Amino acid sequence: MSNNYDVIIAGTGAGGLYSALNLPKELKILLITKREMILCNSALAQGGIAAVYKPVDDNIQLHTKDTLIAGGYKNNPDSLKILVTEAAHEIEEIIGYGVDFDKDENGNYHKTLEGGHCRHRIFHHRDATGYEITSKLQEAVKKAPNIDIIENALLCGLKKTGTGFSADICIDDKHDTYNSRYVILATGGIGRIYEYTTNSAIATGDGITAAYEIGANIKNLSLIQFHPTAFNNKHTRECFLISEAVRGEGAYLLNCDGERFMQNYDERLELAPRDVVSHSIVSEALRTNSDDFYLDISYKDPEFIRTRFPMIYKYLLEQGIDMTTDRIPIYPCQHYLMGGINVNTHSQTTVDGLYAVGECSHTGVHGNNRLASNSLLEALVFGRQAALSIAEKMQNCDTPLESLETAEFNIDPNAPEIPSGIRTEIRHIMQKSYFVIPNMQEALKGFERVSELKNMLTEGNYKVDRNFVEAKSIATMAYLILKEVI
Repeated sequence: MSNNYDVIIAGTGAGGLYSALNLPKELKILLITKREMILCNSALAQGGIAAVYKPVDDNIQLHTKDTLIAGGYKNNPDSLKILVTEAAHEIEEIIGYGVDFDKDENGNYHKTLEGGHCRHRIFHHRDATGYEITSKLQEAVKKAPNIDIIENALLCGLKKTGTGFSADICIDDKHDTYNSRYVILATGGIGRIYEYTTNSAIATGDGITAAYEIGANIKNLSLIQFHPTAFNNKHTRECFLISEAVRGEGAYLLNCDGERFMQNYDERLELAPRDVVSHSIVSEALRTNSDDFYLDISYKDPEFIRTRFPMIYKYLLEQGIDMTTDRIPIYPCQHYLMGGINVNTHSQTTVDGLYAVGECSHTGVHGNNRLASNSLLEALVFGRQAALSIAEKMQNCDTPLESLETAEFNIDPNAPEIPSGIRTEIRHIMQKSYFVIPNMQEALKGFERVSELKNMLTEGNYKVDRNFVEAKSIATMAYLILKEVI
């Protein structure tokens, strides 16, 4: 297998997979993923994907308005227009790939309601929509003869060349250089810089770090969404998400006294946008001096709950909680990144030939806070925009693949491993200084220490392995976030 490609795509979530499928079939594409293909934030998405598709009482103007309200009117209007207008096309396309959205008894697509939406416009596959979408897109990618896939392939470095890019990719502890005309970064979020997150183990900001190190503009990295209803077992780093859709179907939020409290904070009650609900919970925690909070849908029909939320029901039952009769312990935790690698409406970064899609990118569609179920939609819409842009550029390309330049990466096989405890220390700093309600005093102290750790990793000579790459990424992400904040 030659190491030269037209396009290298890093990441196998919705954005990376959909980009690959929308590129011209005559292009040679390399799709790499840090771990197994299914291990990504997209696959964890429960609630669904928002879209105005064959509407009866909905329109793109209402979807736009809801997104603007949730985002504090800080959204990029050009990107937002593309998001809402292209949504119907992407729904049609992924249905064509076999995505099985739930239907009602009349055979029509069942669309649910979530916080911040004024209409039922959320397409879903029970409570495992992300897994349904990514698994079907993976099936299609695996059948494509022009796409090579390498799992457990770690992107260790990226360099610009005269003909495109060289990527240092580590597979089974062996470093190799791969060259391409274009690179699409679809590496997901940064949740693992926090002690508690809904993100999968791969979410350490590697793609954003790679883009930052070759000079791409990184924007609004401090715009981090904390989901209000993560399952609260108080000791697991990767928190199980209790979907927005549970509140959309009527669940109540209760404080430590078993009382509803959202009426004291927002007239939209439990269906306020996520940042509002998270702030309300933390404010209520300070008022009651307790972090015991609950989500309660037990007043609904038990069969409806089991059928509508089979994955959540099964998981909670394994934790000793029956959501048809019991309250669900919840508390906010890190969930999503609105900022990232800054891109235009074609998903192009400020580095020629470098694209970014999905959570690692900053399209501006979300503004200051993402509206529920717009993330999978963003990944699909702007994944296709990246593919269309590359396809247009490739029409004028006549340089053969074998002529691509190769950059050198200095890898010292005898270098020592990094000191232990770096990631743990940074997670503690971020949890303490920049959670739902930031602590500016802790942020100032934290920035000094994170800067020291980042400099140690970037300037020192260490073994370039998974431990090093992730620690450097986590340090870089924390540094950039706190630098924006202080």
